[in-house]
Amino acid sequence: MAQVGQRAVRDAVVWEALRGVLDGRSRETGRDRLDIVDAGGGTGGFAVPLARLGHAVTVVDPSPDSLAALERRAAEAGVSVHAIQGDAGDLAELVPAEGADLVLCHNVLEYVEDPAAALGAVRGLLREGAAVSVLVPNQVAAVINRAVTGRFDEALRVLSDPAGRWGERDPLPRRFTADTLLAIITEAGLRPAEVHGVRVFADLLPSGLVDGEPRATDSLVALERSAATHPALRQIAAQLHVLATP
Repeated sequence: MAQVGQRAVRDAVVWEALRGVLDGRSRETGRDRLDIVDAGGGTGGFAVPLARLGHAVTVVDPSPDSLAALERRAAEAGVSVHAIQGDAGDLAELVPAEGADLVLCHNVLEYVEDPAAALGAVRGLLREGAAVSVLVPNQVAAVINRAVTGRFDEALRVLSDPAGRWGERDPLPRRFTADTLLAIITEAGLRPAEVHGVRVFADLLPSGLVDGEPRATDSLVALERSAATHPALRQIAAQLHVLATP
């Protein structure tokens, strides 16, 4: 699959949800320029496009290399993004309280020591009526991935391990099911909306299946959007996405 097509498919469901939040927040506040914090935003895959939409974006990330790449990407796009080096657990010390209309917490909770505490710190950044976007790896998808590649013992470990890990060499400290994710969000004092599945099919398909087909990417994106809320299909998605409010 071409790189542009990959990005379109991988991010389509999340971007659709974010656009809905941003449009609603702008109507509610009368402000076109919203304040967004991207916790663990890395090299700016979401932050830079959000800045290009005219929003004020702050990225907090522990990696100086990632923040340097973020600043280069922002410069190339002709936008400004505020970069802060720090951990998600220290958000309360790094970003003003109740100063954000939207906080992104994407691919962060699997790494922090206490996911509920990290989301609690995120909650403190939210203005009234604001939202947090949470994106995490799905434990069920990891079981399927290990099984279809013939790693049956590892698939069994992922299935039975409370943290959803396949072994000591697993690069992810933690994976989530929809139920465990919702429980953590609620524990943090947030109200979760519906769980969306992200990349239900995209990671299962060979790239040649859509390469050279002009409408293939659009068709796959449409399928991913529909599958994202299907009660059964979202359970096997590579990632789980939830919007939550204070």
